[in-house]
Amino acid sequence: MIEVKNLVKDYGGHLAVDHLSFRVEDGQIYGFLGPNGAGKSTTMNIMTGYLGATEGQVIIDGHDILEEPEAAKKRIGYLPEIPPLYMDMTVDEYLEFAACLKKLPKAGQKDAIQEVMELVKITDVRKRLIRNLSKGYRQRVGMAQAILGKPSVIILDEPTVGLDPKQIIEIRDMIKGLGKQHTVILSSHILSEVSAVCDHIMIIAHGKLIASDTPENLEQRLKGAAGLELTVKGSEETVRPVLEEIHGLSIERIGTGGEAGTCVVNLQFGGDEDSSVSGRGIAPSADTDIRETIFYALANHRLPILSMAPSKASLEEIFLELTEDSPKLREDRGTTDPTDPSKEEDSQ
Repeated sequence: MIEVKNLVKDYGGHLAVDHLSFRVEDGQIYGFLGPNGAGKSTTMNIMTGYLGATEGQVIIDGHDILEEPEAAKKRIGYLPEIPPLYMDMTVDEYLEFAACLKKLPKAGQKDAIQEVMELVKITDVRKRLIRNLSKGYRQRVGMAQAILGKPSVIILDEPTVGLDPKQIIEIRDMIKGLGKQHTVILSSHILSEVSAVCDHIMIIAHGKLIASDTPENLEQRLKGAAGLELTVKGSEETVRPVLEEIHGLSIERIGTGGEAGTCVVNLQFGGDEDSSVSGRGIAPSADTDIRETIFYALANHRLPILSMAPSKASLEEIFLELTEDSPKLREDRGTTDPTDPSKEEDSQ
């Protein structure tokens, strides 16, 4: 388990990391998501002992990374955004060197290296110079050194940057596989990457943690409840009164559809007093799917449903809503102009 407590990194008055606290539980893949310059890489570098903090603590399996760096680092495998590779070494030589740095027992080094090579699928290039490998293979070699020695926590900083689509898919599959045996923290600003592989998402903006939850719960937080999108053959004036009569629904949006004579309706379940519309008349029974109630209500008024699909917030919508540069965040940072050139230090 990793605990980050009140972490601060101050670059001469600019807070790259601003009193950041979170906990990473064992056995899950965590996405560390944020726009460029949010403080992701700075946080990763502090967590792995590459960079000192101005304030705060990072505790890894009970060991403070600053007070007990050797004990803490033994439990971490780290792949920075630019893999720390030696181009004049072969893959074999590099991993042997990494095994020595990690102080793996001599007797088990060859087996450990063979195991990670098979896991990341680089056995066929083990005798080649790293300089002659493609970017995708270099990323795999970097991944191999990160997981060498079976650390309990693996931290990956932008692991798919610069890769082609096929390589990205391969690296994502590899990360999913790692998540079965390790706790993985994946730092990225690529939304599809985080959505595809992560069990839990932490969103950071301006050095602050602004959300931490499962992807499903983040969707619920933005939309408030499960919802449906309907396309109905009829006008807004005829469709709205029918839907208003159904208990447990609120109309989030209604407007003219793409086809003539149709309207599109976005509904939320669980209407309340604050909703734009709360059902007043038709109450579905506990064992009835509310979609049936909607269908029969509209059918009774000869208003055909042309399409019905679940609606939910995309990760893109969640990200944009949560990372907007709000006045509150600017106030907390003690700045009023986020484009001030003096604040453009690379705090990613």
